[in-house]
Amino acid sequence: MTLPPTHPAATPPRLLPAMGSDPDELFASFAVWAEAQGTTLYPAQEEALIELVSGANVVLATPTGSGKSLVATGALYAAMSAARRSYYTAPIKALVSEKFFALCDVFGAANVGMLTGDAAVNGNAPIIACTAEVLANIALREGADADIGLVVMDEFHFYGDPDRGWAWQVPLLELPKAQFLLMSATLGDVTFLRDDLIRRTGRPTALVAHAERPVPLHHYYATTPMHETIADLLETRQAPVYVVHFTQASALERAQALMSVNVCTKEEKKAIADLIGAFRFSSAFGATLSRLVRHGIGVHHAGMLPKYRRLVEQLAQAGLLKVICGTDTLGVGINVPIRTVVFSALSKYDGTRTRLLSAREFHQIAGRAGRAGYDTAGTVVVQAPDHEVENLKQFAKVADDPKKRRKLVRRKVPEGMVPWSEKTMTKLIDAAPEPLTSNMRVSTAMILDVVDRPGDPFAAMRRLLTDNHEPRKRQLQHVREAVGIARSLLQAGVVERLDEPEADGRRYRLTVDLPRDFALNQPLSTFALAAVEVLDSSSETYALDVVSVIEATLEDPRQILAAQLKKARGEAIAAMKAEGIEYDERMELLDDVSYPRPLDELLQHTFEVYLQSNPWAADGQLAPKSVVREMWERAFTFREYVSVYGLTRSEGAVLRYLSDAFKALRSGVPAAARTEELTDIVEWLGELVRQVDSSLLDEWEQLTSPDQPIDTPVSVPARPRPLTGNERAFTAMVRNALFRRVELFARRRWYDLGELDAGSGWSANRWENVGDDYFAEHAEVFTGADARGPMLVIIHREPGVWRVRQILDDPAGDHDWGFAAEVDLEASDEEGAAVLRIVDAGRLD
Repeated sequence: MTLPPTHPAATPPRLLPAMGSDPDELFASFAVWAEAQGTTLYPAQEEALIELVSGANVVLATPTGSGKSLVATGALYAAMSAARRSYYTAPIKALVSEKFFALCDVFGAANVGMLTGDAAVNGNAPIIACTAEVLANIALREGADADIGLVVMDEFHFYGDPDRGWAWQVPLLELPKAQFLLMSATLGDVTFLRDDLIRRTGRPTALVAHAERPVPLHHYYATTPMHETIADLLETRQAPVYVVHFTQASALERAQALMSVNVCTKEEKKAIADLIGAFRFSSAFGATLSRLVRHGIGVHHAGMLPKYRRLVEQLAQAGLLKVICGTDTLGVGINVPIRTVVFSALSKYDGTRTRLLSAREFHQIAGRAGRAGYDTAGTVVVQAPDHEVENLKQFAKVADDPKKRRKLVRRKVPEGMVPWSEKTMTKLIDAAPEPLTSNMRVSTAMILDVVDRPGDPFAAMRRLLTDNHEPRKRQLQHVREAVGIARSLLQAGVVERLDEPEADGRRYRLTVDLPRDFALNQPLSTFALAAVEVLDSSSETYALDVVSVIEATLEDPRQILAAQLKKARGEAIAAMKAEGIEYDERMELLDDVSYPRPLDELLQHTFEVYLQSNPWAADGQLAPKSVVREMWERAFTFREYVSVYGLTRSEGAVLRYLSDAFKALRSGVPAAARTEELTDIVEWLGELVRQVDSSLLDEWEQLTSPDQPIDTPVSVPARPRPLTGNERAFTAMVRNALFRRVELFARRRWYDLGELDAGSGWSANRWENVGDDYFAEHAEVFTGADARGPMLVIIHREPGVWRVRQILDDPAGDHDWGFAAEVDLEASDEEGAAVLRIVDAGRLD
């Protein structure tokens, strides 16, 4: 049996390559290693491993919990023993990272590398963990000659994903010399895949499927109210219970509603508190999560900070959380031990419409119930819709009275809801996963990759586009698209036809040098370099303009932009109402209101010019926006920014965007553009991200720094490094904290100032009194670059405390008003942000 992560033998001794590649010896030696970990191979594992060590491809379609990861480990062991290079792909970067460190534990850090597009570590290792897109681009660029002996593709059902499925198909088409292990619990009928692999690779291909689930599942349909359903599961010792929701908001609401249920004993609550220890709940959502987990209830969804998700996982692995309310991210390999899965619904909104779950989605989530090595069975509960529960409850009250039964008015299905029933559940249980459908696509980057490799790119593209898994009609459509892209590349002079084929068969060649990681990182990263050169370096906004260039090349953070647009429209409506503009005109004018888009016109024009000589960049989406820039200009802390835009449930999305922006600014801005102010911004941003949640940057910096030992796993610390240890970043934070007060003072936001400084004894009224005196002398306060510059911000650094003075930039230039504050260094380290205490404000002596 396979072991859960919390089992004492879950971190195995190193698995060293065998001398020689005899299949029987490889299988026997691996089985001995597995046995030493307390793991006895299941029949399906034995069958798959025998085929793999013999050189065959394997399509492994066995249930969740049946030990597919161990089979993958055996395949990697056999390939390394035969001196063949292996690639292990997973659908998301977080799983790639998790697999990288797990493989380092097994094979040793020197033998394992990772490629995610953000970072590369140990790229020449015999085993590489990567995303499917990374492998697909390598396959396109190097073709059949790629140094790839084995490909392990985990969660292979992503082959059917409309947007990303191409990346799971391309390696099958372009790597005929490789051996493949395709794994998923929900593949459905993949006979066509087996036959296709045999034809393309010439290897025998085994389909290992229909294995018996090691931990059987029992399904139930609950018609009691949800809180009663969960209480029953707890009373019958079916915990840990994962309650699956299809929105982040409903998951949190359910968790909060369960606070009235006593799910843990006093001893268990004490154990939770001990494990939490000094963990910093540093954000607005953190206070809520702290209350929940101390009660034995967890929340888990993609909108949370990584450290919070990891904390929930650690508490669950320790057996201390009885109930976890989360989203269907559960189906993408979440590492949480679960005995019972409760579906709050069998329908979901998929971004286009509300629909019933597919059989694949249902089985992928339900399969997480039951832990091998701990549970003898897993439980899956489907909660009946609220209207059905209420109707049954009302019927039970009048069941013995025929007259009242006839008068009973049943609750109807709510408008817009797609209902489900016990029959729906039964149908999903019995249904096989839907057949995988091909989702091939053509892009400029794909054509450039093929052109850049030896041989005839025309023949290679024709084979790629006509000998894939697409129906003939779509193949012809892809061919037409490819011809159009190729013509534009030839016309732009990016690709040229050779008079005579070269020795390696090349008939076309690129006229520009593409970076080796082209198409693996941001498509517009090279445009950013060109756009920075267009900026006016003498402008006082130059550093922020560089930030705007980088932000325009990053993927749009949907939740943040939606919140910015909502706030902008709300403010616009209020202003128009104040001006007396009629409703119809207001609605028409709202169409012109957008979220902030700095340098939009300049960047769009520059992009059009850039495309003339770099047409491949058309695959990227230029998207001007202002998140980092706005945070710096308005001197927001992370907590303030989340609060202003109501992004508490999306803190994780905000942090991911800020982390991506930091990486791009740090690695994607040329040295000539790195002014002192820009360096301050980058240092401030990096420290802000680290203080909120250090896990993202710790991991990335470990992977990109040659000085870091890669065999040291990255964990989420209870405390990040002291904030004051990075003096440059901390100084920027202090300046920002002062400028935040300048900005509020200039806008006469006395209430907000009172909120900031109530702890210093400075109420809104006290600030307003100072403001009245100032504005009696001066019409306004300037908030330009000078207002936060060194001439108007004076810092005296002393042990334990900094004494600072902020001088207001008045129109007369008298500079005779301001305020003084003390910065508590110890409190700042504790808080992860600059902690100021206002000492005085008013006319300066």
